[in-house]
Amino acid sequence: MAIEVRIPTILRTYTDGAKAVEGNGETLADLFTDLDSRHNGIRERIVDGDELRRFVNVYLNDEDVRFLDGISTKLSDGDNVTILPAVAGGAAGAAVGRRVGMN
Repeated sequence: MAIEVRIPTILRTYTDGAKAVEGNGETLADLFTDLDSRHNGIRERIVDGDELRRFVNVYLNDEDVRFLDGISTKLSDGDNVTILPAVAGGAAGAAVGRRVGMN
């Protein structure tokens, strides 16, 4: 079963710069274990224990897996998985938005 996994820039050091890699697995947990067998260290950047890391978002075919079955979400041949680091802002970001007329 081939699953395309889109890799964010920050994790591409684990994939030799590849923007997307292929993996296999019946669940996301299996997929991340499979990826780690070829891209050593990537799993620990995505998973903490048996859960997704708090500031990592994972999408299966554009659906947030936190609203599905999380790391236990079932996969099918041809699925697309996208890994995105969470983006947060604060007071500094709000100030920049006001300066350029975004608020």
